[in-house]
Order: sequence, then C-alpha cells, then structure tokens
Amino acid sequence: MPDYTEDDLIESLLDQKYTKDGKSVEIEIYRMPDTAWNVQVVDTFGNSTVWDDEFESDTEALQFVLAEIERDGIDEFIGPPGSRVTH
Repeated sequence: MPDYTEDDLIESLLDQKYTKDGKSVEIEIYRMPDTAWNVQVVDTFGNSTVWDDEFESDTEALQFVLAEIERDGIDEFIGPPGSRVTH
C-alpha cells in the first residue's frame, strides 16, 4: 500500500452543508488516490460521525449519508462538544 500524506487527500465536489429542521451539519466526502470514497458528517461542535463503509463513487457516498440522515434524523449526527462517533 502506498504511503499517502494529507496532501494526497482528494475531496469531493459534492461536499456540502446540509440543513434540516433548522440544524446544520457538514457532509465531507474524500478519498486517497486509488482508493474508494469515505464519508463523514461534522456537526457545529466539530464532532464527526465516520462510517467504515467505502463507496465506489462520491455520488454513492452522498446518497448513503443523506439516506442515513433521513432515516435517523439530523439530531443523531449532532453530539455534545468533544465526541466522535464511528459507524
């Protein structure tokens, strides 16, 4: 496996701020060269929800996370200051 650095990180053009019920989170989709896409949700406190799942495309990653937010509600992805969740 190649030795990647943070400079090699590829960010998706689909990254976005998502707002529902007056609350917002940032959706971040990224990958390293020659790897699948990963996705995380970051709340206003800097907490992140990270999935172990990998996706063939950034579109697939975005559809997945939007479905998760719709199913579980946006409050599920907003935590108290200083927490980090992995799914």
